[in-house]
Amino acid sequence: MFIGVDIGTSAVKIVLVNEAEEAIAEAAIPLSPSHPSPLWSEDDPDQWWRALCLGFDALAREAPVAMSGVRAIGLSGQMHSLVALDAADRPVRPAILWNDGRADQEASGLATLGLELQLQMGVLPMPGFTGPKLLWLAHNEPDIFHRMRALMLAKDYVRLKLSGEKLTDVSDAAGTWLLDQERREWSREALDACQVDATLLPRLIESVAAGGTLRPDLAAKWGLPNDVVIAGGAGDVAAGGIGIGAVSAGNAFISLGTSAQVFVADTAHRPQPERLVHAFCHALPGRWYRMAALLNGASPLSAAARWTGGEDVATLLAEAEADFVGPSRLLALPYLSGERTPHNDPLARGTLVGLTRSTTRSEVLQAFCEGVAFSLADGLDVLTRNEGRPGQLALIGGGARSRFWAKLIASVLDVSLVRHCSSERGPAFGAARIARLSVTGEDPATVIVPPAIEDIIESDPELHAAYQPRLEAFRDLYRALKPIWPAVSS
Repeated sequence: MFIGVDIGTSAVKIVLVNEAEEAIAEAAIPLSPSHPSPLWSEDDPDQWWRALCLGFDALAREAPVAMSGVRAIGLSGQMHSLVALDAADRPVRPAILWNDGRADQEASGLATLGLELQLQMGVLPMPGFTGPKLLWLAHNEPDIFHRMRALMLAKDYVRLKLSGEKLTDVSDAAGTWLLDQERREWSREALDACQVDATLLPRLIESVAAGGTLRPDLAAKWGLPNDVVIAGGAGDVAAGGIGIGAVSAGNAFISLGTSAQVFVADTAHRPQPERLVHAFCHALPGRWYRMAALLNGASPLSAAARWTGGEDVATLLAEAEADFVGPSRLLALPYLSGERTPHNDPLARGTLVGLTRSTTRSEVLQAFCEGVAFSLADGLDVLTRNEGRPGQLALIGGGARSRFWAKLIASVLDVSLVRHCSSERGPAFGAARIARLSVTGEDPATVIVPPAIEDIIESDPELHAAYQPRLEAFRDLYRALKPIWPAVSS
C-alpha cells in the first residue's frame, strides 16, 4: 500500500492505493487562501497540516486494514511557495503562494542579470517564483527576512511535520528560480542574486529517493507501520507527469487544476526563456520537461460560480452544456491572477465583454471555459513553435472531469484529448507512484506507464473553424487592455 498526498491551492488531496494502483480510499480537504492586498496570495502553512491530519484521520477510519500495510508516503505540492521558518521551525508569516504578483519589480531587476542565468534557471525570473519573493521580503519586511532560519516549499513544510526532515526534491526546487536545472543543484549565482544564504535551504534529493520516515507518534495515531518512508516527492506538475506516464521525450499533457499547464517531457535540459517557456527538472533522474504555465485554470470557473449565485461548478457546467449552441457571444479574459505564459504579466486581470440584459449565467461560465481554452492555445503555440505540434494530449486534473469543457478545449486547440482512468487524481496519484518507487527498487519504466484510457475526446472541425476568429479577438482584447492593467491592479 502507498499513499499519495497533494498539497494543492484549493484542497489537500490524499489517495491510498494498492500494488495494482487501485484506489482503496481517498480524501479531499478544502483550503481557503487569502488575498489581503492587490496582487497578494497567501495561506497559513498550518492550514495545510491541519487538512492533511483530517484526511489521514478519514483514511484511518475508512480503511484501517489497508493503512496497516502502507509502506511509503509520497508528497506533491503547489510550486514556487515561500514558507519562511524561524529558529523554532515556526512560520514567521503566511506563506506567499505561486499566484502572488507582488515581486514584479524584483523579478524585473533579476531579468537584467543576463541570459546565462536565465538559461541556468530554465526560465525568465517571474514574480511568482520563490527567489524574487525572497528579494521582496528583504526589501519590504526586513525584520521578518532576518528572523528567517529556514526556507521551505509547501509540501516540504508538511514533510517537516511528518518526519522532522528539512529537505526538498529537485523537481519542486526547480520552480524556485534558485536551482541550476542541468546540474540539479542549488545555484550559487542565483542565491547571490536573490540574497539567499545557502544555510537557509533544505537538502536536495531526487524525487524517488527515500527522504526520512514517519514520526512514531503519527504512525501510531493513524494505524500505520512504524517504518513508513516519506519519499522525496515532487512539484505538482512533475507529479502529474509521473501519474500520467509522461516521462519520455515528447510525452505531452494538459493539466487543468486551479492553474493550468501544457507539458512536454524531455531527456535533456532545453531552456527557451525568450518564449516564457519553463524548462525544469522532472521527477526522475536524467529527465526534464518544458512547460507553458498558466496561472488561471479552473479557478475562473469557481469565481464565476460565486459571482452568479453560488452554485457548484459541476452544476453550472451542466447548464452550459445544455444551453450550448456554439461559440459564446461573450468574450472573457480569465486572468484573475495575472498570467505567465505567454505574457509574464502579473497585472493582467479578468475581463468579460459583450454583456447584455439577457446574458445568462451559463453564457458567463461558457465564456470563461472558452477563455481558458484560448489561453491553453496560446501556451501550446509558444511551447511548440518551430517544432512538431502534437495531435494528441492527455488531460489531467480536476478540470478533466468535464467532458463538455474538454470538448471545447480539444476543438479550440484542434487536438485529441485522452482522459485516462484516475486522471482527475493528477498529482496525488503521481505522488503515490513516487512513494512506491522510493521503497521497492522497481524499474521506473515498469511503474510509470499511462493508466488505462477512459475515453478520447476529438476536435470538432466545424467548431474549431468557428473558434478561430474568437481566438484572434481574445488576443486582440488582451493587447487592447494591457495599457490599463496598472490602473486597475493597484
